[in-house]
Amino acid sequence: MTDAREPPVLEIRDLHKSYGRLEVLRGVDITARKGDVVSLIGSSGSGKSTLLRCANLLEDSQQGDVLFEGEPVRWKGTGPARQPADRKQVINIRTHLSMVFQQFNLWSHMTVLQNVMEAPVTVLGENRDEVETRARDLLEKVGIGDKCGAYPAQLSGGQQQRAAIARALAMQPRAILFDEPTSALDPELQQEVVRVIKVLAEEGRTMLLVTHDMRLAADVSDSVVFLHQGLIEEQGPPETLFGAPRSERLKQFLSATGAA
Repeated sequence: MTDAREPPVLEIRDLHKSYGRLEVLRGVDITARKGDVVSLIGSSGSGKSTLLRCANLLEDSQQGDVLFEGEPVRWKGTGPARQPADRKQVINIRTHLSMVFQQFNLWSHMTVLQNVMEAPVTVLGENRDEVETRARDLLEKVGIGDKCGAYPAQLSGGQQQRAAIARALAMQPRAILFDEPTSALDPELQQEVVRVIKVLAEEGRTMLLVTHDMRLAADVSDSVVFLHQGLIEEQGPPETLFGAPRSERLKQFLSATGAA
């Protein structure tokens, strides 16, 4: 059970992000405590993926705060010129917030096992033999233990995404950020990845999940956030958000996705 006295693993306060004149995020607040699964839903262009990238400091926001385990990111400059002031802090946050992308992003010249081992060995400096044991266990966990010696091009999309999840887990992160992990897959292959995400949720992993899969969001989430035009239109437990939506915009969205 989450200790309310512990700072959230990840907290975002009043986050703003623009690309030129295009305002993508217009003041967003998100909190993920240890063990929370928070799903971000909304139409394409609503700011979901940008929010995830700002949380992991892959994108620089222009206003607002990002706190990791209670420690705020330190910034220099303001507005469009704002950027993190402490490179070591950025590396530390990215090390502990593993991200799983829509397009897998596996290294094509490495085997699946090498992909999973690379970051713990080179970034964290862990013992190679110990990392290999953990990597093999994780590949078994996601159901592709027999693919250790295969290269990404030899795998299906679902297998590649499961390898990417194993790679994220190998860093033993405080939280995992999923950016539409099933949207590039055929429906049958999506279910392979969904099963793994459900297992991680049952284990009490802290996760932020951007998804177009409303059933997945309903099944695994403690909280669902509906973003619309860069703002939080509605948020709450999945049974409330999907079962009794308040805003007309959310009702329209759920109807359009077949989730209503």
